[in-house]
Amino acid sequence: MSQIETFAVANWSPAPAAADDQRMIATLEAGKVLLLPRLSFELRSDERRFLDPRWSDRRAKNISYDPASAQIKGAIGNSADLEDLRRLLERFHLSAVGLIKNLFPAYGPQLRIARASFRPLPIAGRASSWRKDDSRLHVDAFPSRPNRGERILRVFANVNPNSVPRVWRVGEPFADLARRFLPKLPRQLPGSAALLNALHITKSPRSAYDHYMLHLHDAMKADLEYQQTAPQETVPFAAGCSWICFSDQTSHAAMSGQHLFEQTLHLPVSGLYDADSSPLRVLEKLSRRKLA
Repeated sequence: MSQIETFAVANWSPAPAAADDQRMIATLEAGKVLLLPRLSFELRSDERRFLDPRWSDRRAKNISYDPASAQIKGAIGNSADLEDLRRLLERFHLSAVGLIKNLFPAYGPQLRIARASFRPLPIAGRASSWRKDDSRLHVDAFPSRPNRGERILRVFANVNPNSVPRVWRVGEPFADLARRFLPKLPRQLPGSAALLNALHITKSPRSAYDHYMLHLHDAMKADLEYQQTAPQETVPFAAGCSWICFSDQTSHAAMSGQHLFEQTLHLPVSGLYDADSSPLRVLEKLSRRKLA
């Protein structure tokens, strides 16, 4: 069964019918990808100059916008150009946050808004270690920022001017991969969370959930046989489309493409329509103990 479902959302401030709203909620919280082929993030003519790798400082894979400070990082250029680029990222940020609040109104009060980013560099040819190689199937987890089950919700928009798709591989449902890998993952050593926090390796103590998610991320990427033989589908996200997923739940790998906008939002498990669908609850059910 495909992990991709298509919806006819055509603007960034939608008011979907109740039936479609319920179907989108169920699809998203099942860990599938919501594909919105009619939802394009349009750049104005004066903004199209930013569809060029020269704006990246190349120390990071993206140019990021922090809504807390309203500043951008990872870009180079003169002050006027950088201000125009900042406004572009701010506009995408506001559009993506508004989209989520309109599609999933119950999320709104509990959302924690994180950074938006623009990725002008191509995926192909980007050198990285195997742990940072996002062309391998994985679910997202943060090594230094424990989240104790908080969800990672992401909105993507392919703005490639040459009609080049953003190609992903999308893998099996989270419950299936958790059943596959959890028995192989090491238990968290007593005292290790406090030690890592004391050494400032993590910003707060890791919960058992954070421990398992990091090891699940690494185990998936390290298993080359799994990468080749796991249930998966190749999905070309066309230029001019957008998509949404919980990236801590959707098994995914970014294979190729260039020029992408992305907005990250965080949501506590209590903010979900169906908390039992979350990776935290799935892992707790399988391990038969509280993990956060």
